[in-house]
Amino acid sequence: MLQKFFKNNNISKKLKLRLMNTIINKMLTYASETWTLTKRGRKQLNVFERKVYRRILGPAYDNEKENWRILTNKEI
Repeated sequence: MLQKFFKNNNISKKLKLRLMNTIINKMLTYASETWTLTKRGRKQLNVFERKVYRRILGPAYDNEKENWRILTNKEI
């Protein structure tokens, strides 16, 4: 359901980022103080979060190489 929302070009990146920060992060961390968060679980949450940010922000245009590329973790 949210995949179509994040791929929609008619919706601004600003609105998509607000949705990510308000709804998705709250959903992921709901009652998280009762979880036993392992190193693997923390990594999986970080991977998911970066995946969503990449989908929202889309590819970046590299002027030097004159092509499109995926954003790196540091750029997100």
